[in-house]
Amino acid sequence: MSERFAGLDSLAERWGLRGLELVGKGLEFSVYRARGRDGQPVAVRLAHRRFDSNANDPHVDTRALLLQEYGIARHLAAHGLPIAEAKELVLADEPTSPDVLLSAYVPDDGSDLDSFALGRLLARLHHVPPPRLTPVASEGVPTARAIAARIRRRWSEVGHHLDDWPEPPDASLVAGHLTGVAEDGLLHLDVRSDNIRRRQGQTVALLDWSNALLGSPSVEFGRLVEYARYPENELDVEAIRGGYARTATVPSDSDPCLLVCRLDAALMLALVFLSEAPDPIRGPAAADHARELALRVVARHA
Repeated sequence: MSERFAGLDSLAERWGLRGLELVGKGLEFSVYRARGRDGQPVAVRLAHRRFDSNANDPHVDTRALLLQEYGIARHLAAHGLPIAEAKELVLADEPTSPDVLLSAYVPDDGSDLDSFALGRLLARLHHVPPPRLTPVASEGVPTARAIAARIRRRWSEVGHHLDDWPEPPDASLVAGHLTGVAEDGLLHLDVRSDNIRRRQGQTVALLDWSNALLGSPSVEFGRLVEYARYPENELDVEAIRGGYARTATVPSDSDPCLLVCRLDAALMLALVFLSEAPDPIRGPAAADHARELALRVVARHA
């Protein structure tokens, strides 16, 4: 057993956890389920490394992501949003020990997702006063600048995997389409089935806030539209729009900001399927789709 997992055993003893069971593993974190001293299920989120890197995000500070998860969860719980209660965050003293977040474990009954109800929930989320934090994904700059910068970076990275990859859309054009982004709402930006715990179709917890940004609903909807292209994400965008429209204004499909944010999401997904989880069918198809969106971004300006 590695020293990092020995550190987890030490924390499990401190917290009185029983029956640690691996239930999820991603690029940066593993998640375990266990029983606490009171017999209630808890989730243990463990960082694999202090710093990480992948094709989409070359500089990942896992500690900053756990701090953000803890802060956002506590903020949203105070406003009555369905999240997994953050109980304790332990930051390691030694580089070989893990940073660990202990949260409530929210069961899921496996029911089909109610996208209409999800749309209503996202409208609530976007109207909650945002927490006082600088999202990790913003890389310390305004949201519009962060999105434009990662489009340039990820466009270049896709080109490392494909022959005859064209030049990116003009940077000033992309930036111009993003001028309407206001940082007045918290966006999840990873809304998909794996991150939604549900009961009878209703969302009882939105998980994993690593991709969160402060911005306008168009940014969230750009990501949703692209995620909905993949059946495993279980998203019905029209139903989400219908639920959202009950209490808030739905971004228009013709919004240039939404189109650029679709390109941002499409490039991210292309790199997932070209590099992080290679798929010989989905990878090239996702890149072709991103290229088509880039052409639409340019045409939107013409």
